[in-house]
Amino acid sequence: MATASPGVLITGSSGLIGGVLIRHLGDKYRFSGLDRERRPDSPDIPTLTADVSSLDAIRPAFEGVQAVVHLAANPDMNQTWDSALTNGIVATHNVYEAARLAGVRRMVYASSNHAVGMFELDEPYCRIRKGDYTGLDPAKVKQIDRYVPIRPDGYYGVSKAFGEALGAYYAENHGLEVLCLRIGTVNRHNDPTHDVRHLATWCSHRDLAQLVDRCLSTPGLRSDIFYGVSANKWHFWDLEHARRVVGYEPQDNAEEWRPRLRKQ
Repeated sequence: MATASPGVLITGSSGLIGGVLIRHLGDKYRFSGLDRERRPDSPDIPTLTADVSSLDAIRPAFEGVQAVVHLAANPDMNQTWDSALTNGIVATHNVYEAARLAGVRRMVYASSNHAVGMFELDEPYCRIRKGDYTGLDPAKVKQIDRYVPIRPDGYYGVSKAFGEALGAYYAENHGLEVLCLRIGTVNRHNDPTHDVRHLATWCSHRDLAQLVDRCLSTPGLRSDIFYGVSANKWHFWDLEHARRVVGYEPQDNAEEWRPRLRKQ
């Protein structure tokens, strides 16, 4: 008898990353969605239309699923405090709480590199992000790992750091398994040539889908943080922890795209 596919709820399922996950992993998981509105190009999965800032409104979406991938947020890096509070902090609390109330086993939380974005003002990252590699050996660049202090570069990053902290709380106090992904640069065209910084920070669609898949399927996890970045020559976020813990093996390297880098 065939085993039923695990039920996975994606919040913000109509967004870019939601679509990436559904296209790449739809044969493995039984996806459902939660979104503020349905657009004409929304994925063809069962979807509850509700605002994540209302706990009561979103609770029905969590019934009967084994895991949640929480993507819903305002992606504007320069958003106001009011937006970050409503769409990042209140909404993320509601998603964790709805998962707890429904007995969901695992949460994959889309955090962001912007939770530690101020490190990019430091050497050597400030030069790498500008494409200045003078005197640098990519194999010797100290990696920004899960142990570094939180250093948000805006209210968006603050809201993502809050979500990581809240995840640790729900893991230790409520037994929810929480995997936080500090995702790098993901764009609709799956192309790192728009900005020289992306040659270090790009995460390809298939690499991100693989990382989420490993976080959903690897047993024995409780609470952790991984960086969502491809195997780029000049990446400065740690990949080894995700390799060791969940078997993440990124397939793409932005360096191969360098000849097509657009003039700045």
